[in-house]
Amino acid sequence: MNTHSMTRNISIVALAAGLMLSGCAADGRADKEAIGTILGGAAGAWAGSTIGKGSGRAVATAVGTMVGATVGNSIGRSMNELDHMKMREAEQRAYAAPIGEAIVWNNPNSGNSGTVTPVRDGRSTAGSYCREFQTEVIVGGKKENAHGVACQQPDGSWRIVEG
Repeated sequence: MNTHSMTRNISIVALAAGLMLSGCAADGRADKEAIGTILGGAAGAWAGSTIGKGSGRAVATAVGTMVGATVGNSIGRSMNELDHMKMREAEQRAYAAPIGEAIVWNNPNSGNSGTVTPVRDGRSTAGSYCREFQTEVIVGGKKENAHGVACQQPDGSWRIVEG
């Protein structure tokens, strides 16, 4: 995987995770940037530690954290509240949609749009019902793609377990 692809994947994972978790945060630009930065950094650290091998693993993790935090901050800042709301609505519909059905969202005011597509489902080792998703987001005319896994919690809510 080249650096551009890795950066793009990290940014979209951070965006998707931030959007799925953003219902827990207060509204506002600073909150979107903070969520994007934190989740981007976490996704970058995960990607770096996964890609890095041996003594280079720590360096890859550090670089992934910095790149992910920067990209996540930028994307979080680029989306407005209506974008976030429409993405969350698409995610909620995708939890129950048939496998392979793309759930589309768009915000004609900002021009941002995307899809959330469930691609596979099954049970975790703990027995939770889980779904793998492909996500595409177009922000500022730039398309980003990623995938992740969310599992249903005992209370019926969903939690990202892999991004």
